[in-house]
Amino acid sequence: MKFALVNPNWKFPNSIYFGCSHYHLPLEYGYAANILKTQGHEAVILDAHLTDISNEQIRAELVQIQPDITVITTAPTYLFWRCPPPELSIPMALADAIRDICGRLIVVGPHGSTTPKYVLDKLGADAVVIGECEDMLANFIADKSQWHNMPSVCTKVNGEVVLNWPPHEVDIGKHDAICWPSDFIGFHTHQHHRFDSEPIGPGGEVEASRGCPFHCSFCAKHSCRDRYRKRNLDAVVKEIDMLISQGVEYIYFIDEIFLPDGEMLGALETRNISFGIQTRIDMWSAAQLDRLGHAGCVSIEAGIESISDRGRRHLNKNCRLTTDQLTELLMRARQTVPFVQATLMDIGIDDPQQMQNWRQMLSDEGIWANKPVPLYPYPGSLEYVRHWGVPDDEAWIRSHEYYLSLTSEFSDIQDSRPLPLSVLEAGTR
Repeated sequence: MKFALVNPNWKFPNSIYFGCSHYHLPLEYGYAANILKTQGHEAVILDAHLTDISNEQIRAELVQIQPDITVITTAPTYLFWRCPPPELSIPMALADAIRDICGRLIVVGPHGSTTPKYVLDKLGADAVVIGECEDMLANFIADKSQWHNMPSVCTKVNGEVVLNWPPHEVDIGKHDAICWPSDFIGFHTHQHHRFDSEPIGPGGEVEASRGCPFHCSFCAKHSCRDRYRKRNLDAVVKEIDMLISQGVEYIYFIDEIFLPDGEMLGALETRNISFGIQTRIDMWSAAQLDRLGHAGCVSIEAGIESISDRGRRHLNKNCRLTTDQLTELLMRARQTVPFVQATLMDIGIDDPQQMQNWRQMLSDEGIWANKPVPLYPYPGSLEYVRHWGVPDDEAWIRSHEYYLSLTSEFSDIQDSRPLPLSVLEAGTR
């Protein structure tokens, strides 16, 4: 069987999307291609975001490939499954452009993992994978009449929707190293969340672990990428070495939470590679932060979210340190890591002047604390459940309208005021 794994050409005008708009390696497709090929199938990754091609050009490529099954994702790489663009306008337009020539159309991503029927109908797909997807795709070689019996799948039988929960969870310990095509790396000039120097060589993304042991209310990880798991260290190191051999000088670990790991840091210490991470600073000791910097870390995105005990409790952070202790660790990290960010959220609890004073104090120490980002109650997060209960087909619209109704000032990483989902998706059909 022939699979086409298609990454849309992502654009985000007037979106609330908080993630990075640059290209990143589609790790879920890299894993999926590995698995499909070991099972005797042909798998082609068609990355329109990388090559900046239109839906018409994607269609022309698929006409040449003639896939039996085409997969579309609703979020730009696993890095952003927890905070995807709420609107489905990009994947909807792509689905409309290729539906008659793509074979069976399968949709993967965070939207379908939380609200599968909604996504099935929006994209007119043959099936939606609920949860993590990479080892699920080969199941669709079965006759379509049998798909309704497959776990973690949403499909239709005689026009009736069949939903098979729970979300699928992958054993990432079995994931072998991904060997990316040289053109993927050559085009990947962006180095995610790096600010200490201008890129000389390409960047890349790597996953060493998946999920998080914490359950912060704002994180939409509960329908995908939830339980904390680690990849095999040898596979991760092999993947990093291949990236280095292709000229990559910087990698970003997409792990939800990059935790202290002596073996991983030991492997990084012996390699000529810089890297960035996202983590919780309260999980690190001063000595471990020193070692992290000496291992080549040049960028830390540390989730602080609130500067008060009350605010952290509201967000279900389960943080045992005080703000002063968190501040000390941020300053310790900055001694060896060139760029340290303390991420903040606007939850209406912290005193604005105290927040501004704290941000200025960190800035004086060379640490960036962003203007607090308004909390978006993503479907799939505990924050959404706190407001409305289990997500239904109106979940994304409901979250978006609520966010826009309460928010007059947006974050310093958004270029323009976000528009309603109905407006963003209006021109799609």
